[in-house]
Amino acid sequence: MPFPQFDRSRLLVRSLAERKHDLTLDVLLPLDSPPDFAHPNVFTVADRLKAAKAAGAARILMMGAHVLRAGVQQHLIDLMERGLVSLVAMNGAGPIHDWEFARIGATTESVARYVSTGEFGLWRETGEINDAVRAGAKDGLGMGEAIGRTISGGDFPHKGVSVLAAAYRLGIPVTVHIGIGYDIIHEHPNADGAVLGRASYTDFLVFAEHVRTLEGGVLLSFGTAVMGPEVYLKALAMARNVAHQEGKRIAKFTTAAFDLLPLGDDYHTQPPKTDPRYFYRPWKTILVRTVADGGESFYVAGDHRQTVPALWRAAVV
Repeated sequence: MPFPQFDRSRLLVRSLAERKHDLTLDVLLPLDSPPDFAHPNVFTVADRLKAAKAAGAARILMMGAHVLRAGVQQHLIDLMERGLVSLVAMNGAGPIHDWEFARIGATTESVARYVSTGEFGLWRETGEINDAVRAGAKDGLGMGEAIGRTISGGDFPHKGVSVLAAAYRLGIPVTVHIGIGYDIIHEHPNADGAVLGRASYTDFLVFAEHVRTLEGGVLLSFGTAVMGPEVYLKALAMARNVAHQEGKRIAKFTTAAFDLLPLGDDYHTQPPKTDPRYFYRPWKTILVRTVADGGESFYVAGDHRQTVPALWRAAVV
């Protein structure tokens, strides 16, 4: 017999107009804001991005949702418009912040405030992301393209700051890599696990196909400690499997991780298992193991509100 399941029809879903937001559009940085940050690796990575663009190789940017909360949307969009980023990969929370910023000009709720009342995540307009994904999946779209299409063509007053809408306009993939139950839209009665899984898996295959062009390219990881390294690792294995059959290699490329954890200068050798930092996936996966056959890697410690504008400035100014 099946186990009892939660009855979502009993949920009370409120409007975003009733929610207190922790972030508004005031957090967004203008392009001309000078970054209060300097690191030599930033200039090297910027040079690699420009070289990858000239060579037609992949320029992949993987990111955690906090990057959008840092207010650097204008910089990300401009990097895409200039062809310095050819694919953006997000976790499931990224499109939620992007959607809410575009829809109401605000995002982010207090977990402490709303989990006590049982309201956390249960906001009607945000739950409509599920409808966008369902409509896109019917057309064979991945999750990122489906959401970007809806924002681009819908009643979203602030769509100009949407990374997903900009990517849809530019024909650049945004891939969304979810875990079922991780994101607030999974709470909603209109969430369909099969549709979400199919759309996100489509994005994984889009990502893996893009990784096939990583030779001579660049993979950037901003603040994604689990999703980014794990998705990249599996996609690279798939891409190399096919490349080896064709007598080709995917080995000489650049990876760069931007995050808050101080690793020191000796990050090209993974720490021993006795060191808790061994389990920090960006280090062993992005900075060591996947570039061991001829690639190069860089690490930059800093706040995304500083490092993203610094990389943008180094690449375009």
